[in-house]
Amino acid sequence: MNMLETSARLLELLSLLQLRRDWTSSQLAGRLGVSTRTVRADIGKLRSLGYPVDARPGVAGGYRLVAGTAMPPLLLDDEEAVAVAVGLGAVAARGLGVEETSLTALAKLEQVLPSRLRRRVEAVREATSAVSGAEPPLDLSVLGTVAAAIRGHERLRFGYTKPGSGEAARHTEPQRLVSWGPLWYLLAWDLDRADWRVFRVDRMVPHGPTGARFRPRVIPAAEAVEYVVGRVTRGAATKRAQVLVHAPAAEIAAKASVPVDIEVVDGATCRVGLRFDDPDQIALWMAQLDVDIEVIEGRELATAFDRLATRFRRATGSASGPRASSL
Repeated sequence: MNMLETSARLLELLSLLQLRRDWTSSQLAGRLGVSTRTVRADIGKLRSLGYPVDARPGVAGGYRLVAGTAMPPLLLDDEEAVAVAVGLGAVAARGLGVEETSLTALAKLEQVLPSRLRRRVEAVREATSAVSGAEPPLDLSVLGTVAAAIRGHERLRFGYTKPGSGEAARHTEPQRLVSWGPLWYLLAWDLDRADWRVFRVDRMVPHGPTGARFRPRVIPAAEAVEYVVGRVTRGAATKRAQVLVHAPAAEIAAKASVPVDIEVVDGATCRVGLRFDDPDQIALWMAQLDVDIEVIEGRELATAFDRLATRFRRATGSASGPRASSL
């Protein structure tokens, strides 16, 4: 029996062990078309490769693939591979706190997916719709390309469009993806400008793979997030405000989908600093927090709350009538 046949049999044995929890030697021998002695030898080979296979002696005994100290490679059939790819994409799109990890895992999987399965994954994505506003639009192909370039330390070329200007070519060393509310940002070293830049992923059109590798410029994840937040807020916002929020700082931080600076006042109150261009959007967002707030600084925001209050009173037919008294 040659080495190729032995390797193929080991892969089939591993697939069987991953399929269900317990197998007897006879069952495995029957499925593989070999003797129980060969099964025992193959189990030993899998253990030497790092797969933790537990053996139970006796008539009712058998083999079981158990949890080990390291993650061994997994074998997936066609249906499982498609399901995992679609699932990872859905997790990345829903903002569950593991977006970047999901994207890097998805990039690894799609890199080895046969073309027939890649087409099936794309077909599922194209045939799936979400209720408008329920989830942010997400181009997984762009995100996957960026994530793969980050993981592979490969230079990335892409077209980038800013509001009010045409598409410009950028040549970068991609460092980190940062998700912020409905938006994704890429922190990258811009080779043409010899400086760090932050790009909105929804404005990127990646070009073909460059194949050029680079040595990563190490930035801790926390510093990357802080840098992206700082660049975005400084670059986009023209107005500022300070708001006293009657809710714990941790609660507001968990709900924040716009640039904010949060300062703890006490266990039930925090001070929120805001930078923005559109005060009406900020007023509406803060109203949706469903907590009591007071504008400390920022006339534009206070005026926006007045407009919002008038709109709400008009919705109840009481815009021109007396305000209801507090109970």
